Amino acid sequence: MPEILSTQDAIAKVKDGSRVMIGGFLTCGTPVTLVSELAKRGVKDLTVIANDTGVQGDGIGQLISAGAVTRLITSHIGTNPETGRQMIEGRIQVELVPQGTLAERIRCAGAGLGGVLTPTGVGTIVAEGKREIEVNGKPYLLEEPLPADVALIKAWKADRKGNLIYRKSARNFNPLMATAAEIVIAEVEEIVDVGEIDPNEVMTPGIFVDFLTRGERHDG
Repeated sequence: MPEILSTQDAIAKVKDGSRVMIGGFLTCGTPVTLVSELAKRGVKDLTVIANDTGVQGDGIGQLISAGAVTRLITSHIGTNPETGRQMIEGRIQVELVPQGTLAERIRCAGAGLGGVLTPTGVGTIVAEGKREIEVNGKPYLLEEPLPADVALIKAWKADRKGNLIYRKSARNFNPLMATAAEIVIAEVEEIVDVGEIDPNEVMTPGIFVDFLTRGERHDG
């Protein structure tokens, strides 16, 4: 059964140099309360794995502005000019990954797979340094699993065993990330007693969740 912590105690699990997955698409489905606290704590040298870096001053953008990130694995950075500026200045190393490939690499880590074969990126700069494997005469890139030390995810509702329900499109990367990290911290809007969630509605089983913390609704 996951421990229910304050935001401050939950985010203390993230240490300097950690590899951190953060759910969300822009700020929809991003655990904004946790991310805000992480930015305030002054944690440094993070590797952040996320779909994007939000917008300047909000969501993951707070970590960028705070100088907490030295490596970023993401599908795009165009919505946050500060990320681009720090990349140009050499303060952040950015690995751009096609969005579907990013999701599959995270899924592979959670499922214990050795990687995924995809045609996406063949013949482009995405393929640099990667193995190319031919299957039935067609070239594919071998994309390796992408695990993390900590995943910060956002859900709508949890029971005290950590079973999670997401709200609409806020689901996005969160269920995948919940499977792919050593420590999973879920920010939720509501915590209910065991039995109050229909098992058929559970989207992430509590076995994947280590800590719960309450956060406010944030639709992005």
